[in-house]
This record gives sequence, C-alpha cells and structure tokens, in this order.
Amino acid sequence: MNKQKVIITGGGTGGHIFPAISIASELQRLRPELEILFVGAEGGMEMRVVPQYGYKIIGVPISGIMRKLTFKNIVRNLSFPFKLMRSIRQARKIVKEFQPQAVVGVGGYASGPTGRVAAKLGIPLVVTEQNAFPGKVNRWLAPHATVILVGLEDALKHFTKYKDKAWCTGNPVRQSLLEGNREKGIQHYGLDPAKPVVLSLGGSLGAGALNNAWEANCGQLLDKGVQLIWQCGKRYFESLKSRVKEHPGLRLIPFIENMPDTYAVADLVVSRAGASTISELILLGKISILLPSPNVAEDHQTKNARSLADAQAAVMLKDADAKEQLVSTVIQILTNEEKQRQLQAGINAIEKHDSANEIALEVLKLIE
Repeated sequence: MNKQKVIITGGGTGGHIFPAISIASELQRLRPELEILFVGAEGGMEMRVVPQYGYKIIGVPISGIMRKLTFKNIVRNLSFPFKLMRSIRQARKIVKEFQPQAVVGVGGYASGPTGRVAAKLGIPLVVTEQNAFPGKVNRWLAPHATVILVGLEDALKHFTKYKDKAWCTGNPVRQSLLEGNREKGIQHYGLDPAKPVVLSLGGSLGAGALNNAWEANCGQLLDKGVQLIWQCGKRYFESLKSRVKEHPGLRLIPFIENMPDTYAVADLVVSRAGASTISELILLGKISILLPSPNVAEDHQTKNARSLADAQAAVMLKDADAKEQLVSTVIQILTNEEKQRQLQAGINAIEKHDSANEIALEVLKLIE
C-alpha cells in the first residue's frame, strides 16, 4: 500500500499558520504514519515557524497585492502575475513529486497556487476559512474545493453557492487553553483574587489604539479597584514602561507566555478581533470588548467582531473611539451584572467544536 500523504498549504499570519499546525498535529495523532508536507510563501512567517514544530516546508515565490499606492508597491504589484505563474509551476512540481492524497488550504496567498494545482490534478482539496468574511484566495478556490470548512457561522453566507460542501467546524485552537488555573494565574501576577481582572491583548506586536487608550485612561479603571493585565507588545513596552505610573493593580507586559492561566484570571477580555482570538474566546466562554484592526485585508476583523456583537456575545468598539470610550465601556460592563449575564449567555450559545479533530477526520475520509 502506498504511504498516505497530505499537503497543508498557506500562511502569512499566525491566524493561518497555527490552525494549520493544529490540523497537522491532529492528523498525525490519528494517523502516526501519515506524511505531511507544508507549502508556504518564500519569506513568509510560516517558513520560520513551521519547522519549529518538526514539519518540512517548501516555499513558492508568491506574494500578495499591496493596497497602499506607493511607487514601490506599484512595481511589486506589476510583478504579481509573473510570481503567480512561477508559483503555479513550482506547486505543480511539488505536488507531482510528493503525490499527496489530499491538499488542505488554510488561507493566505501561498494556498492559491498549490490548491489550484491539486484541484486540476483531481486531488481532493479541503479549503479552511478562519474569518467571518472569506479571503480572496479562498473565494477563488471555492469552486474547485471538495470541501469548505469555516471557522465562524457568518462565513457560510458567502459560500451559499457551495452549501452542499460547506459547513462550520470552528477554528482549531490550542486545547491546552482549557487547562488554565485561576489560582496559579493570580499567584503568577500577584493579583488580589477579590478584585476583577481585565486582560488586554494587543498581539505580539501590540495595538497602538489600545495602548493609547490605556495610557490616557487606565488610572480611572485602577482607581475603581479593577486590575489590568496589559499586554502591550514588544515594540511599545520600553517607551510605555517609562511613561506609565506603577500601580499595585497594573501589570504592563510585552508578551504573554502562559496564556491558559492568564485567560483563567480574566473576568473581561479586551482584544483585537483576529479569527484565532475569536475562536479562543468562544472555546473559553470569555466575555469581551473587541477593537477590530482597521489595517487588515478586506477589513475582516470588523466582520469577525460583528459576528459576535450581533449575537450579543461581545461588545465592539472602533479604534477611533477607543481613547474616549474604552475605559467607560469596561466599567459599564463590570458594574452591570445583567449586561455580564447577557454577554455570557451570548458567547456560551455559540456552538463549540473540537475543530482540529473534525477537520482532520474529514481529510482522512477523503484520502481513504
């Protein structure tokens, strides 16, 4: 019997890469002898991250369309058709040499050439979409996909033409998040267990609007006895540390290593609205205030945040309103038990999935 093989393709951001790694891990847990190859974009984040998890990855020379009109970006965009053709040729070579029984596209430009080649060669193509509004590559691949698996129910309305092969599995997230311990988290941060805790997540790089809002107004929050774990991002940490007054209820940190215990202490999460974060909030049933980044492709974070806000599972604020409204909104929620119950009921009502397992089982079904 020929060895079973799967290609997982895509990347560009952690929101694509880490779900891909979760799928790969679950595939190998279910089928240890399965051989997995990743295909990413040359120079992409995936080329550095994926090997850290023990998987082989090959890059193709694809890159995205730059939306900001500068001379450099115009030149780069003019080269896109040539990069696409080269990437398709390389992807065809990779697929023919590796001979997978299925290809899984996780979004990002790298998934386009490999996914399209797989479909043309008659290899089952599984398209996974993390966001409420599908990316361009996944919309392009949708007609050729064998199965389309979405992370958020709202995404399904963009695949109505393919409803017989599209359904919601949720987004793969780290199941270790469920093992968080509140007591350990309180001890780690040196917090008062009797006082509420707000967790602010700005991502590894940090979020300028969030940082500006907290810098201007966090004193009001702390004076009311609310504790704040403020993850500000590595690039902002040193300058903020020199400007923000120390307070027994404030923990200013550049990056969070222990997310399970940190989530466990949070009574309210304030965050960007990337697909992975949304899925973590759903998995853990955390009430939240979401500030979608306006600087992402096709404004997909706003659509992610709105999918929760419309279900009364989160509160959404615009970046432009953060400085004026963030702290007052936090206080309104923490002092209003009825609002907390409403948000808790909303987030708990969203169906939770063992997403990596559901996706992996679908892939294995296709390669049998």
